[in-house]
Amino acid sequence: MTAQTRDTASIGGDSAKTAQDKAGTLIEALPWIQRFAGTTMVIKYGGNAMVNEDLRRAFAEDIVFLHHVGIHPVVVHGGGPQINSMLSRLGIESEFKGGLRVTTPEAMDVVRMVLTGQVGRELVGLINSHGPYAVGMSGEDGGLLRAVRTGTVVDGEEVDLGLVGEVVGVDPAGIKDILDAGRIPVISTVAPEVVDGEPRADGSRGFQTTGQVLNVNADTAAAAVASALGATKLVILTDVEGLYADWPDKSSLISSLTASELRDMLPTLESGMIPKMAACLKAIDEGVERAHIVDGRLAHSMLLETFTTAGIGTQVVPDEEVNA
Repeated sequence: MTAQTRDTASIGGDSAKTAQDKAGTLIEALPWIQRFAGTTMVIKYGGNAMVNEDLRRAFAEDIVFLHHVGIHPVVVHGGGPQINSMLSRLGIESEFKGGLRVTTPEAMDVVRMVLTGQVGRELVGLINSHGPYAVGMSGEDGGLLRAVRTGTVVDGEEVDLGLVGEVVGVDPAGIKDILDAGRIPVISTVAPEVVDGEPRADGSRGFQTTGQVLNVNADTAAAAVASALGATKLVILTDVEGLYADWPDKSSLISSLTASELRDMLPTLESGMIPKMAACLKAIDEGVERAHIVDGRLAHSMLLETFTTAGIGTQVVPDEEVNA
């Protein structure tokens, strides 16, 4: 039997310093791991992290890491770049109104196929390369999401965007079943369309499905899922470092702000940032403890934001936490 040996000459100098730095990082992470173990964290997966192969693999590693330190990650994803690519390959032209895509029935078929059949499956495969952890599902499965059709306003007038919806309800039972089985849910953001149902005996109104499926914004869907699960954290990956007080001045990056401060800033933000920050605000207003915007272009940024004292992105906290 041959004993394994190490090159003891490499234990000094830079190698020892690197090892000490790694140990320091692990020790810094310990109280955060203790705090969040046993809790649920919802992560919205998107942006450059979704299309860069190295970042995709790093994201899958992060999710598996969270799972193994006792956190229950729930992944919610969109797939804008992949949808654009497939529409182009199929020769389906996209119409935009107010900067937003009009989703026709033909385009909706592609959205459904790409989100559930391509992006979701690829991410499940990446996570499961580390073990049998991930289970793919969509907003259609088990009535997970409910959505109503929504449009936009252009030059003061309401504009129809076709099969585009806003999440108005979440039934988290299917997610909880997967979590209780020790697995990681990976959720594609399409949702059955609902309208107001018939009045009930108690005067309330239920929802009635129309049989149509809608394309819903992944940021707002993730916030709704986080709220329904009572998650401790909502983490949204994006393609900037975080929220800036004075964009594009990169020295104005905001490390932390309250829900009230964000509410005041929201109307002044760049259009692309509004849905993400509105999702963070919704999550906090509905009881999620923390919401984070994190740069998905940096490998393992989610872990740096979650398990280090300084963090790396922007976090939103409830007002009462600051005033306590």
